[in-house]
Amino acid sequence: MKQTIDKIDVDGKRVLMRVDFNVPVKNGIINDDRRIRMALPSILSVLERGGSLTLLSHLGRPTGKGVEPEFSLAPVALRLSELLGVPVSCSNDDTTSTIILRENLRFNAGEKLGSSDFASTLVTGSDMYCNDAFGTAHREHASMVAVPEAMQGKPRVAGLLLAKELQYLDNAIAHAEQPFVAVLGGAKVADKMGAIENLLGKVDTILIGGAMAYTFLVSLGEEVGSSLVEKNRVLDAKKMLEQAKQSTTTIMLPTDHVCAKQIGGRVETTTMHTPIPQGLMGLDIGPETIKTYSGILKKAKTIVWNGPMGVFEVSPYDEGTERIATAVSEATEQGAISIVGGG
Repeated sequence: MKQTIDKIDVDGKRVLMRVDFNVPVKNGIINDDRRIRMALPSILSVLERGGSLTLLSHLGRPTGKGVEPEFSLAPVALRLSELLGVPVSCSNDDTTSTIILRENLRFNAGEKLGSSDFASTLVTGSDMYCNDAFGTAHREHASMVAVPEAMQGKPRVAGLLLAKELQYLDNAIAHAEQPFVAVLGGAKVADKMGAIENLLGKVDTILIGGAMAYTFLVSLGEEVGSSLVEKNRVLDAKKMLEQAKQSTTTIMLPTDHVCAKQIGGRVETTTMHTPIPQGLMGLDIGPETIKTYSGILKKAKTIVWNGPMGVFEVSPYDEGTERIATAVSEATEQGAISIVGGG
């Protein structure tokens, strides 16, 4: 997705654009509209050249069981209309308005599940896909992964904000002050393999968390119980660890894990080292790992972070991500340059 929205013909075309309008809203009032304003260059690029738009975004953390008024994007549509000076339709049924903001993606459980069926309903009537949501680029949700796949050969481009953030990231990496630490999390090794390969020899340390850590641990012969493992990526993970040994980069993996039998509901959690027995799955990094990772981050001068350390949407598996966020914040206060992709 190297091409940007301003370099492609949009005249008479409908652009399906993923934006990040996850803004603070209370009682229907937006307290900070910066994320909306940051999307304006890409939106205007389409409108000023004769295109129309269907915008996709999430807002907050609804249950995924249908419409919840407090998480509606209607206030966002109103604010966007004010900024643009033209009407913005907030509807899942409208297919003809020049600017359509579909309702909160997370009203449908298929968004967070990465459902291809849900994605197919989103792409109907669109001529191309534009990703301008850097803050959610690490997520394997339908609008980020399944939607571009469902476009079936139609153009897929980057938005101007996304391109700007990626350029800033490239520049930061190229001129990074040492120690340079990367924090990579999330579920799938496949999504981070390119990033890891690109960072080898450039960063001093890569701290790995999230479910992807278990694929790496299995590649080292560790037993991880019922934790999520990409079996078809175990060999790739092993090769990546071997490449790291030949470089100046150290890859670190979690040494302890917060485990449970299932993610939701009232379940007992256990913190343990490997081997993790069958029936239990690792859902967050443990306190030992948090302490180790935090200590490394507090000494860093440059930090790049992409992806959560655990199933942070569900308490108590948000502890690792929150503690790492604190460590990054403290390092930043001490003068470190921090680039965080997530939200």
